[in-house]
Amino acid sequence: MYYFDLHCDTVTECMMKGKSLLHNDLHIDMTRGAALGHYIQCFAAWIPDTLRGEAAFQHFIKIADCLEQERRAYSNKMQCHRMPETGEGIHQDSTVTAILTVENGAALGGTLETIPELQRRGVKLLTLTWNGENELGRGVMAPGKGGLTEFGRNAVRMLEDAGIIVDVSHASPELFEDVASIAKKPFIATHSNSIQLCRHPRNLSDQQFLAIKASGGIVGLNFYRGFLNDTPDKASMMDILRHAEHFLSLGGEDVLAMGSDFDGASLPSDMEGIQSVPRLWELFLRHNYKESLLYKIFYQNAAEFFIKNKLF
Repeated sequence: MYYFDLHCDTVTECMMKGKSLLHNDLHIDMTRGAALGHYIQCFAAWIPDTLRGEAAFQHFIKIADCLEQERRAYSNKMQCHRMPETGEGIHQDSTVTAILTVENGAALGGTLETIPELQRRGVKLLTLTWNGENELGRGVMAPGKGGLTEFGRNAVRMLEDAGIIVDVSHASPELFEDVASIAKKPFIATHSNSIQLCRHPRNLSDQQFLAIKASGGIVGLNFYRGFLNDTPDKASMMDILRHAEHFLSLGGEDVLAMGSDFDGASLPSDMEGIQSVPRLWELFLRHNYKESLLYKIFYQNAAEFFIKNKLF
């Protein structure tokens, strides 16, 4: 099958716990991932809200180094994240295409001078905040009403110039509005669901989804049980389908993608990890989704976004 996932925390977990991407007991490893056939995975360097300044930047470096070391060690299982600018030859069977991203703009270390280093290392997407507040602005779980700081506004402009896509998952409502008002290029939410179906503040309102759509961006469905169902213990793959249906009702056929949050989330009871994705595809099929639409949601929308924005 074809699968493009906009967000996971697996490489961060591997670095922190000394595990290998080739084979592990996490939600994702290369062995299980390669079994999908055509698989592209964005691996996020997650920076905890406890780190700031140079310590946060160095944490990013450690995670980026970990991904590169794993890629070199297992080049028969994992491709480089730099790929052609056309869809032809974008993926080889039995390998995982790895793309480096950042979760939490604290990774910049509080200075715009680090953005060229992120660019050099192949970072394609950057989530501006995690749950708390950082130098760029306020995350959705932090107190107050703040949005982007002046530093954050400058960072958004420089990230766009560097070809790094701005990600508004975890953004406070005010920060989201600030990004929407100043962005000159498409922005995205890599791993967010609908607040209409699950009232967690991390989820997107209909207006936010439509703003991302209007910018030319995409939205990845999150598999975290707490963002799927107001009663998290009852969350199941059916909730992923429900959130997909809601976004599709907003005209999201060319916007909707996958952003599992594997290894950064507690999954529904009927999911175990990357090996569960084919069963999710089958669930959609059983509910009368055409394969052409599933191909868009599970792969094509994200792949075409990357190609159109010259991220490949």
